[in-house]
Amino acid sequence: MPRPFRFGVNLLEPAPAGEWRDTCRRAEELGYDVILVPDHLGLPAPFPALVAAAEATERPRVGTFVLNAGFWNPALLAREVATTDALTGGRLELGLGTGYVQAEHDRAGLPYGSPGERVDRLRRTVEELGRLLGGEEHRPRPVQRPRVPLLIGAGGDRMLRLTAEHADIAAFTGARSVPGSTTGRLAPLTAEELDGRVALYRKLAEGRAQPAELNLLIQLVAITEDRAAAVRPLVDRAPDLSLEQALGLPVVLLGTLDQIVEQVRDRRRRYGFSYLTVLEPHMEAFAPVIEALRGE
Repeated sequence: MPRPFRFGVNLLEPAPAGEWRDTCRRAEELGYDVILVPDHLGLPAPFPALVAAAEATERPRVGTFVLNAGFWNPALLAREVATTDALTGGRLELGLGTGYVQAEHDRAGLPYGSPGERVDRLRRTVEELGRLLGGEEHRPRPVQRPRVPLLIGAGGDRMLRLTAEHADIAAFTGARSVPGSTTGRLAPLTAEELDGRVALYRKLAEGRAQPAELNLLIQLVAITEDRAAAVRPLVDRAPDLSLEQALGLPVVLLGTLDQIVEQVRDRRRRYGFSYLTVLEPHMEAFAPVIEALRGE
């Protein structure tokens, strides 16, 4: 049996308290299962934003999507995780990644490092968090046992190995970093390229006692009769993509409601993605899809 669908929304816009709570309540009304926040300078600070989200809602879980490991000391991060899990009533999901925006590390005065160094840093963070939060003596204590669910955002070979070893949720961006970019530019993966990434992850995860949940970050959602017009801005930003290739990207969901519902089902059949995350600008547009897939 396939894993049931879950849907998350990644909130990006800083807002005063009332507006933030209203957005979180709206996400709950629309049926989202998880309210998420990223970890970028200029966007809301993750942990207080999640505590406020949990206070404003009753049902959705809350999570980081994803923390930049280079921003966080593991001992201080363990305190944040445990406190946030307690204050949200055990609704926290912890998402971690290496970070991919060098300019943000430069602004913060923090080392960025080579890709290998960033993966090593993340591995140390994951292992140290496991040691600290897994011990009975750690104070404060998280509510969830044996641990707060761990999501790792991955794409490269070493990251996929780390994800296969440690993550409860394996998150795929469906994109790769553009070489030489310091501002976090990403190029989307074709359907065939994503096939390869997921296949490698599955090979690395063969020995797991419990299969991980697989997540995909959706970049574009539009319920429309004109799919070509809807994807045209993406083609303009990525001239190496043909229109046909852009329409087939796993990270875009375009078409009529029935077409998008079938595209979501296809992401689960083809890749195993049962947990999809959309960005805040597409929160309303994706809501009818959630309603149509409720219970699946």
